Amino acid sequence: MKKQFSIQLAVPLDLEAADHVFESSISAAFEQEGLEALIDDIQQEIEHKKQLLRASLSDLNPDLFFLTAKHNHNVVGTISYGPCGEEIRKCTNDELRHMGTLGSLYVLPSYQGQGVGSALIRALMIRLKEMEVAQFCLDSGFKIAQTKWLRKFGTPYTVAKDYWGEDGDHMVWLCEVQDFL
Repeated sequence: MKKQFSIQLAVPLDLEAADHVFESSISAAFEQEGLEALIDDIQQEIEHKKQLLRASLSDLNPDLFFLTAKHNHNVVGTISYGPCGEEIRKCTNDELRHMGTLGSLYVLPSYQGQGVGSALIRALMIRLKEMEVAQFCLDSGFKIAQTKWLRKFGTPYTVAKDYWGEDGDHMVWLCEVQDFL
């Protein structure tokens, strides 16, 4: 039987559980990429996501929000939408600076491959359509994620060759909301 997930806007009560999602999934992503030795980078990424989530709950950041996926009332995944990030701006020479970004798509390792990420993306697309947002961008420097995004989002808008060092490309996609509803 397929698991059912509820998806909703993140609320302060979700913070601790979402932090656990970041800690588990970001550590696992670095490990899958063979980058587990980059302990400082892993910690910085986790802390950055925790700060973003907290910022999204503040009235000072109306352009940033997180959705959470829950199974049995437990947060098992997150996705965010907010202003264009630094890597996207750098990789596109600021061409997409006014574009909102799909980001922070993280799913607990034990829930990966069960449709949580797809459900989060679909819920985000529904919300973006309600907000009358027609396009969004996303980016990734992780090879495993890039493989998934190539399948889901198609040809990237741009590929920054060797952005993260030799054979460490960074990809940016520009997508139409309507294509993912």
